[in-house]
Amino acid sequence: MTIKDLQPANVFAIFDEINHVPRPSKKEEKIRKYLLDFAAKHNIDVKTDAVGNVVMSRPATPGYEKAPVVAMQAHMDMVCESNDKNFDFNTQPITTVVDGDWLRAEGTTLGADNGIGMAAALAALTDDSLVHGPIEALFTVDEETGLTGANNLGEGMLNATMLLNLDSEDDAEIFVGCAGGVDTTCTFTYKRSFAPTDFHYFKFDISNGLGGHSGGDIHLGRANANKLLARFLYGLSTEHEISLCEIDGGNLRNAIPRAAHAVFGVCSAHKEQIRVAFNKFVADVEAEYTGIEPTIKFQLDSVDKPEYAVDHDTTKALVEALYSAPHGVISMSRDIEGLVETSTNLASVKMVGEDGILVTTSQRSSVESRKWDIARQVEALFRLAGAEVTHGDGYPGWQPNMDSKIMHIASDAYEELYGIKPAIKAIHAGLECGLFRAKYPQLDMVSFGPTLQGVHSPSERMYIPAVERFWGQLTRILEKVAKLG
Repeated sequence: MTIKDLQPANVFAIFDEINHVPRPSKKEEKIRKYLLDFAAKHNIDVKTDAVGNVVMSRPATPGYEKAPVVAMQAHMDMVCESNDKNFDFNTQPITTVVDGDWLRAEGTTLGADNGIGMAAALAALTDDSLVHGPIEALFTVDEETGLTGANNLGEGMLNATMLLNLDSEDDAEIFVGCAGGVDTTCTFTYKRSFAPTDFHYFKFDISNGLGGHSGGDIHLGRANANKLLARFLYGLSTEHEISLCEIDGGNLRNAIPRAAHAVFGVCSAHKEQIRVAFNKFVADVEAEYTGIEPTIKFQLDSVDKPEYAVDHDTTKALVEALYSAPHGVISMSRDIEGLVETSTNLASVKMVGEDGILVTTSQRSSVESRKWDIARQVEALFRLAGAEVTHGDGYPGWQPNMDSKIMHIASDAYEELYGIKPAIKAIHAGLECGLFRAKYPQLDMVSFGPTLQGVHSPSERMYIPAVERFWGQLTRILEKVAKLG
């Protein structure tokens, strides 16, 4: 069986087309062209704004012209993570695999976040059998790395008074609120020197961690490769002088780092002690993460002497800061049981230019003051270590409205179709809804979607039966809103 055999056929066919179009964050030119071509092919009205957001619109089914305007919303970009370092997300299509009741990709992120939302919105715009009032579909750019599209949505792009965000990951759940977030970047400037000639050099590599979404998966206790890397290096530094030559870990601010590596040297006379320390470290970590990280791998190899190294003082400051930096859940909500209130993700460590090391962290909270509190704790720590620290603009949370009309419509639609009353929840992950509300205060919003697991990692997969329920709920919502007119 392939994706072409799955139901609902119209949704999966469009999803398959989308997955043949490269769409990394900040590189949405090809997927935007696909959308504009789609609109032209189906004679759908379309407009764009200055940052590249796309809005398509379709008039109401005859007789329902006075119904409220509903916008369906999804984002164009996807997180690009692969087990194959040679996979090029800028040129290569995603290869999908039907694995029982699940759809996954061959060694990469699937792109269901948020390709399945795009596919459902496009299917609704082109399905003549549906009953609906006036509908719009908003496709935003750069949700994953900067919320650029939502932050800069052009004036007059939307006419809707109700918005369906199609970017959630749990069947039978409706989300009416989300956390706000802010990124904090910390830059170390080091003095480059020649690597010592009397040292033995190693490459320490962590790979194949589960990683995952730094909002939706942060409570699962998965390993952060950057934290483990710093732990190993710090342990060595208490016994040996280390010469750090290279360090790299993680990629995206909103993904828990699943891989990291460092190239370092120690006095040649101590090289066997390093191997003993490595074996003990691996044994300890594997025992700690039994049942949590079944695929994570550790490797220590001897390598040729690099030409350059980071100076001793910066190495010490960097390693100690990374080791002591907070990561994970900071507090749980006192209002909504089981909801993470505040968290932080030690997202990436990158060498930049000839003398810089950039550390990126991401903080989230459903309480604005707590969001900035944890961001400033991170700031204080890295400032003490000598780094230059800056914060991004951040994005607001989305305050739940338990009197929302569209929430009750969405809940009733699911219960009528499937006999189950969906859970009403808030989510720790960030959604674009808070930014839409700031620009369009009239919007009444909900977020829902099919079941996805392992998003932002190559283990991402989508539960096929939930897609049919997602499509049924979407179309029933449109029909129920149409009858309000």
